[in-house]
Amino acid sequence: MYSVLMVDDEEEVLAVIRKKLDWEELGFTVVGTAANGVEALDFVTKNTPDVVLTDIRMPYMDGLELSRRIHELYPDICIIIFSGFDDFELAKKAIALGVKDYLLKPIDTGELKTLFEKTKENLDEEREKRNSIERLERYYNDSLPALKESFLIALVEGEAREENIPRYLKEYDIRLTGPYYLVSVIHVSLPEKEDVDGRLLAVSIRKLVEERLTHEGRHLVFSYRDDIVSIVQLDSMDDVAGYTDECDRFSMQVKYMKDAVITIGIGRAVDSIHSISNSYKGAREALTSRVIYGRGTAINIAEIEPEDNFDDARAIEKFERILRQIKVGGPDDLKHAVDDYITALVECRPDPGRFRILMMELLTGFYRFLGHNEIDRYEAGLGDDQYAALLETDSADALRGWLGDFTGHLQELMQTQRSNTSKSFVEKAKDYVRENYSDDKLSVNQVCRELGVSAAYFSTVFKKETGQTFIAYLTDFRMQEAVRMMIEQDEKTYIIAEKVGYADPNYFSYVFKKQFGVSPTKYKKQEKGADA
Repeated sequence: MYSVLMVDDEEEVLAVIRKKLDWEELGFTVVGTAANGVEALDFVTKNTPDVVLTDIRMPYMDGLELSRRIHELYPDICIIIFSGFDDFELAKKAIALGVKDYLLKPIDTGELKTLFEKTKENLDEEREKRNSIERLERYYNDSLPALKESFLIALVEGEAREENIPRYLKEYDIRLTGPYYLVSVIHVSLPEKEDVDGRLLAVSIRKLVEERLTHEGRHLVFSYRDDIVSIVQLDSMDDVAGYTDECDRFSMQVKYMKDAVITIGIGRAVDSIHSISNSYKGAREALTSRVIYGRGTAINIAEIEPEDNFDDARAIEKFERILRQIKVGGPDDLKHAVDDYITALVECRPDPGRFRILMMELLTGFYRFLGHNEIDRYEAGLGDDQYAALLETDSADALRGWLGDFTGHLQELMQTQRSNTSKSFVEKAKDYVRENYSDDKLSVNQVCRELGVSAAYFSTVFKKETGQTFIAYLTDFRMQEAVRMMIEQDEKTYIIAEKVGYADPNYFSYVFKKQFGVSPTKYKKQEKGADA
């Protein structure tokens, strides 16, 4: 059954329409009625009916305004307008406001029945589209290979955000369990024979890579930049040499089987998924050396370019991970990042000169981070003598302790700064209301333009900080101001209504009664009686 809300300020009209049809036989049930657009909109926000059948001319909020607001908030609700002949032009304009159809009064039973039969067909069709989970799953599964490759490309290029990687691995059913990872890039040299299709050759070699260059099946293969890329998982760093030999043998097999020349560039093994991009860069660098080392072989970057124990790229990577966790991670994530940095530092055993450079680079990076985020360095705990203090640390544990305490404090400062920013613009919004509540055009969008934030973000933060929506806060404020004026000023109701931002005194009275349970006039009399 689809639910229907009927809206008209004449109860007898609603009763007649309700009796005209066998609603259940048509597949509908009338879940409520409303006497005006304000009541109808309130009902819609709480119950979300499938269909709203409304008159045009009503007090407080007419059918056109009601249609516009419903279409903005709930575009899936089907809106049908009925009106007198004099409103025919208005009814036609309503189509632009999201109205699906309209009827002219007096309403003909046959026409009404036909309209709701058509409406049910449309709703059935829309529901079928929304609920066709099997079709969506089939579409998703068809798209999955392309989605996987796009993600793997982002991973090797270093464009996949670290915090999103676990979610994508789960969604795309990709198993990367490590503990070590190695990237190889297989380049197929274009054949000199004119009768060989280079594209088909590349496809057939990729198939061979998937079948034979498997490393016990723990690899992922995809095509990128006219090459074949393989992400291999290793149990130990000692497996790198064996995998290099396996790639070398494979290149000779391809030469024998396909009469084709392939060169395989192999990057350095890494110990985290987020660092796979570093291995990929090394594999591409190794591949460029085929001019020197020859085509048709496997080239391992670690063998032709011995790795510095703690090179700049690795130091930057470890440090940037600490900064990311300060901004978006939790305390445990930050601790792991700090431990990772210290462990790498200990393993490389830098000489005194290199250690001084590393500490200087560490502090410079923090100073830059503080500047970008407008945090005072003394508040953060970076005094003028911090560099000397770091050089005097006598153990890795002492350095780990300082770095953990400092970054933890910095993380708390960032969280406080974000919280203060939210509270600041909420207070600015309240100030704006206090200064402009008499403006009957005051709206969320107007306040957001003043503050320079989006309506969606503002609404979320405002409700989080105040416990109510902006419109509810504005209404409460206006009502309290109205009460104050009633007590302090001997003004007529329509004048007070205008002063607190209501152009329509009748609508002001409606909102006031809804807020306080009595009309403004009665409230005023009660207050005077109490004073007497």
